[in-house]
Amino acid sequence: MFKIKDITSYLNQYAPPAYQESYDNAGLIVGNPEEEVKGIMINLDVTEAVVEEAIQKGCNLIVAHHPIIFKGLKQLTGKNYVERTVLKAIKNDVAIYAAHTNLDNVHNGVSKRICDKIGLQNTKTLSPKTHQLAKLSVFVPNENAKELLQALNNAGAGQIGNYENCSFQSEGTGTFQPNAAANPSIGSAGELEHVAETKIEVLLPTYAKNSVLKAMNEAHPYEEVAYFMHLLENEHQQVGSGMYGKLASPMNEAEFLAHLKESMQLPLIRHTPLLNKPIETVAVCGGSGSFLIKQAANVGADIYITGDVKYHEFFDAEEKLIIADIGHYESEIFTNDLFYEILKENFANIALHLGETVTNPINYY
Repeated sequence: MFKIKDITSYLNQYAPPAYQESYDNAGLIVGNPEEEVKGIMINLDVTEAVVEEAIQKGCNLIVAHHPIIFKGLKQLTGKNYVERTVLKAIKNDVAIYAAHTNLDNVHNGVSKRICDKIGLQNTKTLSPKTHQLAKLSVFVPNENAKELLQALNNAGAGQIGNYENCSFQSEGTGTFQPNAAANPSIGSAGELEHVAETKIEVLLPTYAKNSVLKAMNEAHPYEEVAYFMHLLENEHQQVGSGMYGKLASPMNEAEFLAHLKESMQLPLIRHTPLLNKPIETVAVCGGSGSFLIKQAANVGADIYITGDVKYHEFFDAEEKLIIADIGHYESEIFTNDLFYEILKENFANIALHLGETVTNPINYY
């Protein structure tokens, strides 16, 4: 049987909490990680009605995109829907987990789901993040290089995009002289040693630094390991906000808007004036994405799809592209399907339910 921590640990591997924005509150928000999972319900938001639905379906874990708690709670008196929802979950032993901006920022996350729904190909991250990668350089005897490299790869180092087990290796001579207090695996105290060594260089995500160094020290034969760790300025092409890609074939504007409305099941689309040119390159960002309008224009997008665009932000299109606001809820609701697929593939024997409670606070007349 699986515990709540088994589920949350796996989801944290898919969308590492280290990738969430500073204002966010992703992770296990309510509940005991040691509790056995009886059933999981998936919903975009968590409200009192969502908790009640989970109770009725025998689920003691809710997996959501939006955290119910963004700011610190100083009281739990039930004075607003956040406090009432948390109280109801606690009283009924229902755990709440959220993967929010960390799921927005991974390559196979929220924006990728939109890309898949509308049929975009060759997708790339619209605004890749920097300072998410580090380089480890470590020196090891030649005969131990293969074993050490495997340990580093197993701990999360050596992956570049769609390529695994990536490294650069160079051979040379290492020198050292153990003192009387040393316990060397090679050589003797007071004697200068010359050892044929391999320098291994690998990239790693910064959040994996501790686990990679732990694996390095455990696999390395030396008592004192010589290594260097450098934070890189490189953009991490697999981590960042929004995505863009191309349609299989260009569409005229009216045809594409109709396609968008049907594929995303939209009640309406708010958009800037049409530009009377084909739509081929499309940029997207789930949720509130007006901060990426300039980036969408810079990559040559013909249209940028997101939600929560304010009146004056529509002017930022400047006739360079079309801005299409499809709504915050509407742009993220299919994240539920993403959660379902991730969990179904890895926890097939746990009862999974897609929540039926519609939490969209916006109605259309």
